[in-house]
Amino acid sequence: MNTVQKTFRIGLGPDHVVQPRGKRVRKQQIAVAAAVATAAGMALMAAPVQAKEVVKIAFVGPLTGGVSSIGLGGRNSADLAVRLRNADPKAKYTYELVVQDDECRPNVGVQVATKIAADKSIVGGVTHFCSAVAMGTVGVYNRFGMPAVVWGAVLPEVTYGNNFKEIMRVNGTMINQSEVAAKFMTGLGYKKWAIIHDTTDYGKGHNKYFSEFLKKDGGTIVGTFGVTADQQDFTTELTKIRELKPDVVYFGGLTPLGVRIRTQMEKLGIKAQFEGTSGIKSDAYIEGVGKPLSEGSLAFIEGAPLEKLPGGQFFMERYTQQKYGEPPEAYGPFAFSAANLIMDAVEKVGPDRKKVRDMLNGTKDVDTIIGKVTFDEHGQNIVPLITKYVVEDGKWVIWEDSAYGRGKKKLSGL
Repeated sequence: MNTVQKTFRIGLGPDHVVQPRGKRVRKQQIAVAAAVATAAGMALMAAPVQAKEVVKIAFVGPLTGGVSSIGLGGRNSADLAVRLRNADPKAKYTYELVVQDDECRPNVGVQVATKIAADKSIVGGVTHFCSAVAMGTVGVYNRFGMPAVVWGAVLPEVTYGNNFKEIMRVNGTMINQSEVAAKFMTGLGYKKWAIIHDTTDYGKGHNKYFSEFLKKDGGTIVGTFGVTADQQDFTTELTKIRELKPDVVYFGGLTPLGVRIRTQMEKLGIKAQFEGTSGIKSDAYIEGVGKPLSEGSLAFIEGAPLEKLPGGQFFMERYTQQKYGEPPEAYGPFAFSAANLIMDAVEKVGPDRKKVRDMLNGTKDVDTIIGKVTFDEHGQNIVPLITKYVVEDGKWVIWEDSAYGRGKKKLSGL
């Protein structure tokens, strides 16, 4: 037998076909090469795509307490903006939403504002529904140099009270609301008002601006009453209001207080028309008062109604797909837009607070789901429209689309 043809039987089973040594070595070499090539290919396929840098933005709002429905809707809406951006392959960064509860309490708001502003990994914030909280925190964001886009607070001084370049606001102010509310109601023929407002900056601001516009439009104020935000019994104030016999009771405050006042008005037999602000424009108001008693209540809110905006249908479709446990409520679209403005700025200039702030300050005619956004020299969005709402059959309905607006139903006293 030729040496080259010599065979080996080490470790072979009885049925194994024995091959000459030279052929077997070449087959082993080929097999090893193939295995290495396969492993290399699998490694290439398994290698992760270069991970994007993670950029944090904050959301702050009332997630617990009496106006939590608004806060939760705002949080969900900001979360939706982040989810949609992260699903966009063109996005340069991966975004993370850091959520904080300000409880609609100024002292808590300052604490959480300090916490997020001191965290340099957070590039900007979608901040605050409650005006008293927003007023207490603007100085914090200014001191730490963190850009903050307010999504719901309406007190004018939030943007106009200081020259803080870190503070911007996508929603309008109570000045816009009050002007429209006074003109609309006097236009309907109402003459006499009793005003009841909470004694926070929010309530006092509504009282101030609404009173000014009402007098300008020829209305008469027969009495003004300030109440604390946690007050439970309004017998004293409402008894006096009943004696004054106003055509309208104007309420400047938020949903929890509005529910208590409207309910106690009924118990004391006050039949005056109930007129509120954007602070009661929530499903929680209708649920708290009840369908029959909430009927005909009025509220005013800045901006066009979501369903009439170019991006409104898109927003609601995407929001519904996420199966959030709460509706977006009236200010959800503003939180969504605020988050997108911050992320748009980051995409353009990178996650640098000062550069993001400067980019946001230059916002002009930017298309969003709430319409075009332009910040004036104070960081205030120029909102040209206020929408009027009335409760009809257990739902907030745009005045013009309601049976009231079409003349088929009448408000109290008309």
